[in-house]
Amino acid sequence: MIDRVNPLALARAAILPAACVTVMGYFAFHAISGNAGLIAWQGYKTERAAVDADAAKVGAVKATLQRQVALLDPHHVDKDYADERVRRDLGVVGPNEVIIPLPDAK
Repeated sequence: MIDRVNPLALARAAILPAACVTVMGYFAFHAISGNAGLIAWQGYKTERAAVDADAAKVGAVKATLQRQVALLDPHHVDKDYADERVRRDLGVVGPNEVIIPLPDAK
């Protein structure tokens, strides 16, 4: 004799495993390709390297500016640096001076 399987009972028995597989698939998908997934992680590493390079450049500019500020301290001004700044900013040149233009150092 052949036992007949009740389709409604079969559906009820399959609901919980199907829901669990669906939830696990959702989390697996987002673990690989979500905002914080493995694929995005590689992009974050690239961005981090670019930000670190920019930070190093900004640190070098900051060090240069701090040195220039220290040379222009009101309590002890470096006279050579102050003279250089005045001549460059105001375009003041003495009658017996020769100007040698240099390429901009960048």
